[in-house]
Amino acid sequence: MAAQGESCPGSVRIAATQHGWRRLLATAVAVIAVPGLAAPALADPPAEPVPVAEPAPAAEPAPVAEPAPVAEPAPEPRRPAGGFEELMVPSSMGPIKVQVQWARDGGDGALYLLDGLRARDDFNAWSFETSALRMFAEDNITLVMPVGGQSSFYSDWRAPSSTNGQKFTYRWETFLTEELPAFLEGYGVSRTKNAVAGLSMGGSAALALAAYHRDQFKHASSFSGYLNISAPGMREAIRIAMLDAGRFNVDSMAWPWSPAWLRMDPFVFAPQLRGLPMYISAAWGVPGGYEDPSSPVGAFNTVNAVALEVLSMLNTRAFKTRLESLGIDARYDLPVRGTHAWGYWQEQLANARPDILAALAS
Repeated sequence: MAAQGESCPGSVRIAATQHGWRRLLATAVAVIAVPGLAAPALADPPAEPVPVAEPAPAAEPAPVAEPAPVAEPAPEPRRPAGGFEELMVPSSMGPIKVQVQWARDGGDGALYLLDGLRARDDFNAWSFETSALRMFAEDNITLVMPVGGQSSFYSDWRAPSSTNGQKFTYRWETFLTEELPAFLEGYGVSRTKNAVAGLSMGGSAALALAAYHRDQFKHASSFSGYLNISAPGMREAIRIAMLDAGRFNVDSMAWPWSPAWLRMDPFVFAPQLRGLPMYISAAWGVPGGYEDPSSPVGAFNTVNAVALEVLSMLNTRAFKTRLESLGIDARYDLPVRGTHAWGYWQEQLANARPDILAALAS
């Protein structure tokens, strides 16, 4: 859903190095054939002497095959140790920018950080709205921050959005669980040692990705997520929010209460989360210091952030009750103070950090 922090990012200064494509050199091996030699047939001896024949010229020596060139060994995966980089990753949607902070000591674990409904096309907001980069700078895990995916819920859609002229179909689940892990494997990042965290839209998506891809994700965090999207009124609330964030059509994502829609709902797929370490947070919408209602625009944003966070809390409480009825454990942080804003999500990421590191260390 739209967030106060998402719509007003401010200026950005990020030192990034562009990662160029590497070319592979293929070696062709030529095989030289050695011709065989035929032995002459012997004739019956003649009745009368015959002149002695001149000796036949010596046969040319057979050509010796050149030794086949030895193929160069495949290059070892590059495993950067620390530093920030922007990669352009091939996908069925076209090249996708991914911002990466490499593990300090070349570790193979990774934390995927998912953006909110108003995800931008230039930067993932975790990289500049929060201190996530500094927070994990001394840890031996890689931060993976995909860029783009506005209003996508990081899912595979049934069709391009019909209300904004979208030219391709969102395939974000495929990208995050197939194409991107395969690409990062060339940098030494494990395909099976990852955690995923997201806020708002990214919160429910983080749980969905972990639920359906347990071999990839060892921990999932939802901050102010919408975890009961099939509750009365939620689909229409999401419809309005998606139209406001890029004029996307929720019906192009999934038909109402279709199997594809229910597959996205954490309340529905909750049984598949059994045994997964989770951190779940939301607040009751009481402003606590990260709001600035001193101007008309600030006041509007604050009211919006309060309403969105209250809706998130209601969803989260219903989801918590659902997990408890199934006997599924999770770690919760449900404070009174907090609205739908980046300052609080930074705090929640810091709170979840020990659990994330523990899950990836096991």
